[in-house]
Amino acid sequence: MDLLRVGSIVIVVLGHWLMAVLGWRNGRFAGENLLELDPGLQILTWIFQVMPIFFIVGGFTNAGSWLSASRRGTAYADWLRARAARLMRPALIFVAFWTVLPMLAVAVGLTSGLARTGGEEVALPLWFLGIYLLTVTAAPALLAVHERYGGVRVLVVLAAAAAIVDAGRWGLGLPFIGGMNYAFVWLGILELGFLWRAGVLTRRRWIPWAMAAGGLLTMTVLTAWASYPISMIGLTHAQRSNTVPPSFALLALAIWQCGAMLIVETAANRWLVRARVWLVVVLANSMVMTLYLWNMTALVLAAVVLFPTGLAPQPEPLSAAWWWLRPAWIIACAICLAPFLFAFRWAERPGEPPRAARPGWIGLSSTMSGVVAGSTGMALLAAVAFPVQGAVIVKPLLGVACVAVGAILLRIEPLSPLRGTRESRE
Repeated sequence: MDLLRVGSIVIVVLGHWLMAVLGWRNGRFAGENLLELDPGLQILTWIFQVMPIFFIVGGFTNAGSWLSASRRGTAYADWLRARAARLMRPALIFVAFWTVLPMLAVAVGLTSGLARTGGEEVALPLWFLGIYLLTVTAAPALLAVHERYGGVRVLVVLAAAAAIVDAGRWGLGLPFIGGMNYAFVWLGILELGFLWRAGVLTRRRWIPWAMAAGGLLTMTVLTAWASYPISMIGLTHAQRSNTVPPSFALLALAIWQCGAMLIVETAANRWLVRARVWLVVVLANSMVMTLYLWNMTALVLAAVVLFPTGLAPQPEPLSAAWWWLRPAWIIACAICLAPFLFAFRWAERPGEPPRAARPGWIGLSSTMSGVVAGSTGMALLAAVAFPVQGAVIVKPLLGVACVAVGAILLRIEPLSPLRGTRESRE
């Protein structure tokens, strides 16, 4: 699970850097998506769109965490506050940094349009945290349904509901119902983690192979004959998307990837027994959210340093020279990411646990309101970017305010890991 968590985020980060086709033309940045420039590459997202794996691992770990907490008598509100704090502390630092920086940059002379462009790119990773936080909130309730009715039945019902929603939004022209799949698809993927933990998916040797083959076959049928997009990543100019909102095809992707990772699970665990390998995995896990949150910041910094200054050549996109320069571009992004990792990885260290919620409905309602506010704020920022004076400012400020209100209601202290580190040194 630790390897899958790190590996999925690393692949997502490399995918972000590889897909970004950036350049400096006529005094401004120009950006395109590699998958739109060369649609033939979209099939690779069937392998490299690995965010479902993170949710599967989340289902496994959150089920174990909740069952352990309930045995100790921990209230749901207190459990959720602790889980939310681990996710939101790094995000609070990130949001604070990018709320101040673009406005400060404009104040010292940067054009609002350029600051706005940078703010749009760096805010994109927040969509994932907003969705994941909501699935963590729903995990105990889904686990109760799983234990009462059986996980396979729950998965079938969620998959059927996702397929019906797709039929309605695309077949009947009812796009407004598509948002329901944020629940049906992502909870279905979370259920895969429950089934993995319960041993259902490894009870027979053929089950992982059937999952992998069945998921791939389903995706092939959906894209070849049901007009589903081939890309498992949302594209700007596409009429349909498998991710915004998610589609039944994304659930099929999760099933094939879950089967594939179960096939190699035993061999991977044998490899992880090696001390040096395990040390790398543990160290990477200690900063995995920092890596994810700041990867687009590193991309923007690399573009600002290399392209307007003329330090990097800018060959025609997709030309042979452009492809030969891709490894150098990835290295440049990694170098630009390193300072942010060293500067902000402390936010993932265990800090002071949030204060216990008040007993009864007051504590539960304040906790749930905090989660909803935080998730809403992150979704808003991912959609409209960070505030920039002279550009769009009202909706971004509303997003920042929602994140702040969420942290207050959840009683999350973003700087508590620093105090803990300071005390341990003393």
